[in-house]
Amino acid sequence: MSKFEFPKSIASRPVWGTLEVRSGEHHLMIVEAEGAEAILDIATPELMAKTHIIYIPRHTDHVAKLQALNPVQFYEGPSYEASLQRIRRVLGDAHMGLQVYLSGSEGMMGQAMNEAMAVGIPHTAIQTEHRGSTARRMQCVHCKGITENVEVDPYVCAHCGLNLFVRDHYSRRLAAYQGVRVDAEDHGSVPEPKGIYK
Repeated sequence: MSKFEFPKSIASRPVWGTLEVRSGEHHLMIVEAEGAEAILDIATPELMAKTHIIYIPRHTDHVAKLQALNPVQFYEGPSYEASLQRIRRVLGDAHMGLQVYLSGSEGMMGQAMNEAMAVGIPHTAIQTEHRGSTARRMQCVHCKGITENVEVDPYVCAHCGLNLFVRDHYSRRLAAYQGVRVDAEDHGSVPEPKGIYK
C-alpha cells in the first residue's frame, strides 16, 4: 500500500500533495520507507546534482535505487529520531531558496515540517507526498503523551491507559492527531477496535 486516497475530513486535517520539481540551487529530500518511490518518480540527473537525501528505510529497502540517483549527499538513518540531528544541521545551514521535499508517513512528514518551519520556512513552501503507512501519530488530550503508529480506533493510550477515540483533529504544532477518551461519559463502554480507515 504505497499510495492511499484519504477520505474528506475536517479543515484541520492535513492535505498531502504530490511532489514536483521546483527550481532552486539546493534541494533537501527527507524520505521515509515507501516515500522513496515519490523521489524516484521525480528524480532527474540535474535535480540530483543539487540534492541532499535523508532516507529512513523503516523495513523497506530502496537504498541502492536512491544512491544510484547520485545525489550530492545521501544519508541513511535507522529512525527519524536518529536522523533528527542531521536534519536540524542541514536546515540550520540552509541558504535562502532551499527547496524541501517530504515523503513518507504522516507522522514523519509532520515532524520534519515542524523542523523546517522552526528555521523560517513556511509550511506552504514545503512539498509533501504521503506514501506508505496510514498509521497515525496520536496525542492523548488527557495526559499529553504521544503514541506513534496508531492503526485502530479506539486505541489504548500507551502512557495513561485510557481508551481513546481517534479524531481527525490535527495539531500542526505537535505533528499529531488528537485522541479523546471514548468512554468518558459511560466508563467501560468501549466499542470493538477497527482499522482507522475501515
